[in-house]
Amino acid sequence: MSDTAPTPHIELYVRSMLPDGAHERQEEVIGRLETLDEEDHIDGFNVIVWGKQIAPRSAAARTEEGKYILNRVAEFKQWALTSNVSLDSFYQDTTVDSEVTESAYDALTLPVMGLAEYDGSELVHLAPCTKDDVVHTTMDRIERLEAGQPPALDQERGGVSVV
Repeated sequence: MSDTAPTPHIELYVRSMLPDGAHERQEEVIGRLETLDEEDHIDGFNVIVWGKQIAPRSAAARTEEGKYILNRVAEFKQWALTSNVSLDSFYQDTTVDSEVTESAYDALTLPVMGLAEYDGSELVHLAPCTKDDVVHTTMDRIERLEAGQPPALDQERGGVSVV
């Protein structure tokens, strides 16, 4: 990136139990982030492994890891409101029927892969997200980082559409 553009820190969220083909995509993204880091296009990255879902009212949600995930999701929701984007492509609120207890509980289904981009402590981009029916994927953002470009949402805000 240029000397004037900030080099973001990336948090890559990956699901531990993967659907077919997802492991290869995750490995590709991690490899590309390693290259971006080596070439100083980003200021490092962390990989955070999470499960398929988290129930906000569960015992797991009260653990350190559960609190971390719920805090991040709350931060992501706030960013989405401020940025006027939808996170429907990132997570879904769902009701899970438990056969064991014969009851239902609310849960957040987490994405197979999500990318949070920070400038210092400020969240500046999250993928996937949706703006005006256009889904901005993790791979889209990786490609823009490789090209030294800001998030597509930033260009849209500047009056230039990337669609």
